[in-house]
Amino acid sequence: MARDRITSDIRPEGRIALLAGALLAAGCAPATPREQPESAAPTIVSLNPCLDAILVEIAPPDQVLALSHYSRDAGASSIPADVAARYGVTGGTAEEVIAAKPDLVLASTFLPQPTRAALERAGLTVATFGSPTSIAASIAQVREVAALAGRESEGEALAARIAAPPSASSGPPINALLWQPGEIVAGEATLIAELLRDEGFVSHAAARGLRQADRVSLEGLLADPPRVLLVAGDAPGQRHPLLAGQLQATHIAAFDPSLIYCGGPTIPKARARLRAIRAEVEARR
Repeated sequence: MARDRITSDIRPEGRIALLAGALLAAGCAPATPREQPESAAPTIVSLNPCLDAILVEIAPPDQVLALSHYSRDAGASSIPADVAARYGVTGGTAEEVIAAKPDLVLASTFLPQPTRAALERAGLTVATFGSPTSIAASIAQVREVAALAGRESEGEALAARIAAPPSASSGPPINALLWQPGEIVAGEATLIAELLRDEGFVSHAAARGLRQADRVSLEGLLADPPRVLLVAGDAPGQRHPLLAGQLQATHIAAFDPSLIYCGGPTIPKARARLRAIRAEVEARR
């Protein structure tokens, strides 16, 4: 208390002089802004597989304390298994994340409110993101994640890859149906639908009046086949021998489901696969 009274009576410039004198007496000088080290990039835990896919492209494993457990699941991940193995994972519980003590938690907008509240009560910063439905929105998301991670230059490099120009093919659009897991189709207001259009395909599903997540049975497909069938699922109908036996005029190509789930670095991979399939179709003409 006595020390508080003494220092409160000293004018501000006097306090600075006393502090400088104490530092000099201790054998050091006060640091100037130039001498202070740059702040380290924030440590991160991700709870969303699509954000995982961005992080492994822009940030090293020592910055990313944990990815979501989905990235170790071949059926749900958009990351190669050998890449995911370099990073830790979390089951997504608030207790696990808090114990990791990250500077930043990245999650989906569907993060349960009790979980978010628990993380924020523990003093953690939480940023949530939706699922981009366009290439432009995905680029914006990459830049936002990169800015939060302190990896702006890496984010710009990834954004440039995503923004590569569409196919320069001059041929007419090719009628195609993307048969997703569960025998459903994608709606027109989706990222994968935009990529299909960019790469010279026209939606067979839209022509039939189908919308997002509408189902196409094997029987319906045989009755009204597309020019190109992209099979991205393994339901019984999607593996039926009738496909190859009766759809002689249809080009059937496998399409990895991991190319559908997310934007970000998945976009260049999906674009490359669609270009390869279009080249195969055009070679058969």
